[in-house]
Amino acid sequence: MSEDTQITRVTEQQPGLSRQLSNRHIQLMAIGGAIGTGLFMGSGKTISLAGPSVLFVYTIIGAMLFFVMRAMGELLLSNTGYRSFADFAGDLLGPWAGFFTGWTYWFCWIVTGIADVIAISGYVSYWWGSLPLWIPALAAVALLVGLNLPTVKAFGETEFWFALIKIVAIVALIVIGLAMIFTHFTAPNGAQASVANLWNDGGMFPTGFMGFVAGFQIATFAFVGIELVGTAAAETKDPVKNLPKAINSIPVRVMLFYVVALAVIISVTPWREISPDRSPFVAMFTLAGLGIAASVVNFVVLTSAASSANSGIYSTSRMVYGLAQDGDAPAAFARLTRRRVPANALYLSGVFLLSGVVMVVVGDSLIDAFTIVTTISSLCFMFVWSIILISYIVYRRRRPELHEKSAFPMPGGVPACYVVLAFFGFLVWAFTQKTDTLQALLVTPIWFAVLAVVWLVIRRRPLQAARAATHDTDV
Repeated sequence: MSEDTQITRVTEQQPGLSRQLSNRHIQLMAIGGAIGTGLFMGSGKTISLAGPSVLFVYTIIGAMLFFVMRAMGELLLSNTGYRSFADFAGDLLGPWAGFFTGWTYWFCWIVTGIADVIAISGYVSYWWGSLPLWIPALAAVALLVGLNLPTVKAFGETEFWFALIKIVAIVALIVIGLAMIFTHFTAPNGAQASVANLWNDGGMFPTGFMGFVAGFQIATFAFVGIELVGTAAAETKDPVKNLPKAINSIPVRVMLFYVVALAVIISVTPWREISPDRSPFVAMFTLAGLGIAASVVNFVVLTSAASSANSGIYSTSRMVYGLAQDGDAPAAFARLTRRRVPANALYLSGVFLLSGVVMVVVGDSLIDAFTIVTTISSLCFMFVWSIILISYIVYRRRRPELHEKSAFPMPGGVPACYVVLAFFGFLVWAFTQKTDTLQALLVTPIWFAVLAVVWLVIRRRPLQAARAATHDTDV
């Protein structure tokens, strides 16, 4: 099949989604995706496991995912008919890849949304400890569905302000933390703020190599959502201009929002005094005796969790809509409202998010539930990221002329893809080193087994069979 035919096929299936997301929306969505609940809530556990070496953990993961984003960017811009990475996966690897990638990405964000609902409940309990945790969890799900029912521009505006709050808060935390360090601030417990706290208690790797390895689990979850701009491609104004801007800013975001912020936190609060069960962003101000500031930061991390879940609701509804367009989901999910919002797909995701409410009710520990859920999410996101890289490798082999014409080529090319895939293999091994993450690792294959059974059934349908035959002819 010719390239023109491929583009025509994808374009004919282009959903009736409107391109209302501007450059500022895309930029802030990209930043919001890079500042997730894993940073605010999970970094306490990561620091307790890895100590100051957590700075290297976040740097390494951020560098690897930058290559994933660049691969995704080149592929999306090679054919602006692609709605998301599920489209180019299906086009390059076959219909099965579009099915597995689309539904796994949906599952990724549902699981992430559940983690966010759990986190929101924990943050609300900071102020109202006697309030049953299921109440804020249920309210969060209802609010998130309501925020996504208007136009996509309304979602973009909501996410813009959510992300802006996170940016202002982290920058303020860095500035205040640096002031504490330079004035040698002493907390009520006697701990003195100093850069030396990064290495004066066991060095940069105080928990050894295996402690360093253990830090990768929650840290990986902190980056989920970094590919969010890839699901917004079909609703982005001028993607050729705006997507590269968002992707190229990733290294700066990682250094500022992860490495610098956590370096400041550990400098102000020695790493051994950071509780794995609390957000270190809140704890830093609490230990310093700044109760009001701690409440403000708690509000910020609450909005961060809401922002992450908001992005998840958005991306899952669009992914299910695309799947329905391709016959990989029931046709009812392909319907749009008069405002061109896939409401049925949105309601589907909202219903599944209610399981987060159930976990809050029946769970004994918020952080234990958070760890299991985030591990499953991280593993599924790694599958999606790997599919992006494999799609890129196939793209380079089958369509070298498009790569030669690309205005946004991936640095490192195919060799970089293999390096990142090897790194993902290391992450899977790292997840086997702790009991809680190992349990989640053993459960995750059930999802792929369910998908395989469903695919064996629907692949015989006329539409899927025709798509598969077309792909085989092209190969």
